[in-house]
Amino acid sequence: MPRGCARGSAAGDRRLRLARLLLVFLGWVSSSTGTSSSSPSSSSTSSSSLSSSVSAQPPPPPPGHCPALCECSEAARTVKCVNRNLTKVPEDLPRYVRNLFFTGNPLTVLPAGAFASLPPLAELAALNLSGSRLQKVSAGAFEHLPSLRQLDLSHNPLEVLSPFAFSGGGGGGGSNASGLGRSPLTELFLNDILPPEDKDNQNQTRSFVGMVAAALQSGGALGNLLRLELSGNKFFYLPRDMFSGLPKLKHLDLHNNSLVGLGSLALGNLTQLESLHLGNNAFKALYNSSLVQLQALPSLRVNLDSNPWLCDCNIADMVTWLKETNMVEGKTTLSCFLPEKMRNRPLVKLNSSDLDCGPLPLDPLQTSYVFLGIVLALIGAIFLLVLYLNRKGIKKWLYNIRDACRDHMEGYHYRYEINADPRLTNLSSNSDV
Repeated sequence: MPRGCARGSAAGDRRLRLARLLLVFLGWVSSSTGTSSSSPSSSSTSSSSLSSSVSAQPPPPPPGHCPALCECSEAARTVKCVNRNLTKVPEDLPRYVRNLFFTGNPLTVLPAGAFASLPPLAELAALNLSGSRLQKVSAGAFEHLPSLRQLDLSHNPLEVLSPFAFSGGGGGGGSNASGLGRSPLTELFLNDILPPEDKDNQNQTRSFVGMVAAALQSGGALGNLLRLELSGNKFFYLPRDMFSGLPKLKHLDLHNNSLVGLGSLALGNLTQLESLHLGNNAFKALYNSSLVQLQALPSLRVNLDSNPWLCDCNIADMVTWLKETNMVEGKTTLSCFLPEKMRNRPLVKLNSSDLDCGPLPLDPLQTSYVFLGIVLALIGAIFLLVLYLNRKGIKKWLYNIRDACRDHMEGYHYRYEINADPRLTNLSSNSDV
C-alpha cells in the first residue's frame, strides 16, 4: 500500500475516535443536567406528599403502661380490670384511658383521691365501679378526674356515702372539704345500692335515703348532672327538695322502689326535666298536689307502669287528667288493681259513676285475723259460762282453801307464842314426864 494512503486512513480513525468521545461527553453532560434539573421538583413533590400524609393522620395517643391483671386497648382508649380480686385502684393506669371498667372487685372502701396519679388521668370520661362490694365512698373520692362525665356505682351495698363524695372532681386542691368544687359529672347511676337489711328496716331506709339526698344536694357539686338513676333502692318517700341541687337534670329514674306518692318532692325546680320513670312503685293514686307539679313541666314525659292503682273516688282527678294529657307514656295500659270487681280495667275508660268509696273487701290475711279473733272470743265465752255454772262448787272450794290456810296459820301462831315464852318452852319440853 502506498504511504499516503496509509497515512490518510490513520488520520480518519483518529477523527472517528474523537467524534465518538465527543458524543459520549455530550450525552453525559445532558443526562446530568436533566437529572439535576428534575431532582428539585421530585424532592418537593415527595416532601409535599409526605407532609400531607402526616397532616391527615391523627397524632398518636400518649404512651402508657397497662397494669397487671388488666386488659388495655390503646386504640379504643379503654382499660378493663374485671373480676380480678383487686382491693384498690391500680396506681399505674395509662394516661390515655377514657373508659375504665373496674367491676367485680372487692374494693370495700373508696378513699379520698382514689384515682390520683402522676401524671393525672386527664382524659378519663366513663368510670364503671358497679358490683365492686363498695361499702364506703369517702369525700373527694373522684378528685383529679377533670373529664369524668359518667359514673356507675350500682349494685354496691353502700353504708356510707359522704356528702362530699362527688365534690371537687375537677381539681386537686382539696375543695371537697368545703363542698365548693363542682363535679364535671353529667350521668350518675346509683341503682340497687341499698345496704343489707337490719332489724329496724324502716329506720334504716330513712337514714339511707337521707344519706343519698345529702350527697345530691351538697354544695351544688352535681350542678352539671343531666341523668340520674335511683332504681331498686326501696325508697318509700323522698325528702323535700332532694333534687334542688340538680338544675340541669333532664332524666330521672325512680322505678322499682316503694314510693306511695310524690308528696313535697318539688319537681317544679327541675325546669329542664324531660323524662320521669315512676314505674313499679306503690302508687295507688296521684292526688292534686302531685298533678300540679307534673303539669308545671309541659315537656315532661312520665312512666307510671306497674303500680297498684286503687280505683275509687280518690282517683277521679287522676283519671280526668289522664284523659286530657299526653305526657304519660302508655297511659292506655294503666289499669285498676283494686277493687277486685274492677281489676284490669283501663283507667282512661273509667267513668265517674264507676268510682265510689265503698268499703273495700278484706284481703285473705285480714280475713284470717278476724276469724282467729272470733275463735278466741268464743273460747273465752265458753270458759266464763263454765265458771258461772259451777259457781257454788267453786265457792265451796275457795272456802275450804281459806279454812285450811287459817288452820295452818293458827298452828304457826301457837308455836310462835310457845317459843317466845321460856316458861312455856320448859313446860312443853317436860310435858311428857
